[in-house]
Amino acid sequence: MTSELLENSTDEAQEFLSFTLGDEHYAVDIMKVQEIRGWEKTTKIANAPDFIKGVINLRGDIVPIVDLRMKFNVGEPTYNEFTIVIVLQIHARIVGIVVDSVSDVVRLTADQIRPAPEFGVAFDSRYLDGLASVDDQMIILVDIAELITSEELALFDGDTTKDLNTNEH
Repeated sequence: MTSELLENSTDEAQEFLSFTLGDEHYAVDIMKVQEIRGWEKTTKIANAPDFIKGVINLRGDIVPIVDLRMKFNVGEPTYNEFTIVIVLQIHARIVGIVVDSVSDVVRLTADQIRPAPEFGVAFDSRYLDGLASVDDQMIILVDIAELITSEELALFDGDTTKDLNTNEH
């Protein structure tokens, strides 16, 4: 569990946006969600992994689009008017993630969040903040900042001081 979650008192709730990938339910910190939008055609990036679908221009920002369904080999990816993209702001950078569906906003206290196991979910537990049971469903809390800045995805270098739209390298 991240120290951010541990710092919350038992009375203080944190909000998460829940979504599905295949049969599993996930959630990300709602404060990182910029918007939820439908699929639009992307511009491909040469030599990018298959799960990086390309980039879109979102009101002047160039936004990489990652299909989490492909990244974690969960379900069959389709791209149509029902495809959901969650646009996130991570360390002053913007990225879109493709998911099967968006479920709900859930409020969780630190007492409701359990440590993540080392197995049994679609991806590496180092990208998880923990697990929570809501309405008899297990929700996997994703440390989306850790995932997006990871070497595995290599979307951003993890340097939080640079802005997405600068030409710094």
